[in-house]
Amino acid sequence: MKVQDYFRILRQRGMIILLTAAITASSALIFSKLQTPVYRSSIELSIQAARIDWGQAQTVKILLDSYVTIINTHSYAQAVIEELGLMRTPEDLKSDVTIASNSQDLTIRIDVDDYNGEQANRIAKAWANELLRWRDDENKIQRKEDKIFARIVEEPTYHLLRPKWKINTAAGGIFGLLLGVGVVLLLEWLEAGLIRTPHDLEHKVQLTVLGIIPPAAAVKK
Repeated sequence: MKVQDYFRILRQRGMIILLTAAITASSALIFSKLQTPVYRSSIELSIQAARIDWGQAQTVKILLDSYVTIINTHSYAQAVIEELGLMRTPEDLKSDVTIASNSQDLTIRIDVDDYNGEQANRIAKAWANELLRWRDDENKIQRKEDKIFARIVEEPTYHLLRPKWKINTAAGGIFGLLLGVGVVLLLEWLEAGLIRTPHDLEHKVQLTVLGIIPPAAAVKK
């Protein structure tokens, strides 16, 4: 296919591509606006050993995952529910909470998803406080040099998790462009054997068109 053919296709069917892209982008935007916003609150806790040496640092790294396992349980979820007076079950609350450790920074991160950003902050803070209380209780039976402390790095903050309407709209527009190109290519393939212009005739019979007989109505006029 020559360059002229591409320009001809864009001139004749470019509106199909633009219209398809506009429809899909608008649909994605409307769908995003109709969704209920979900916010994510995040809080980080630093896990530190009382004695600063290589051995204690390695011990903390090993224990981080076990700490995550301990606090990511139904009993901790129930404690948070009772503290905040939530009308939820532990299973339901746990489904909105993600807890992970970072052995490089020696931190534990708690992420909470909720339809209310401030509520997500309260849940994240309450869950972090449960970890702090547990470590304080454990340190009471440990020697001073063997104690491991947890502290909150920063107060929890929340941000919009979904929907991301800008990303959705852009993705919808790109999908529409691709869909429009596909439709145009299909139409071109279906009409590949048709002769619509002198150029199509020249291309089919490999001869030069010297003249065109106008329609009878045009001659009579």
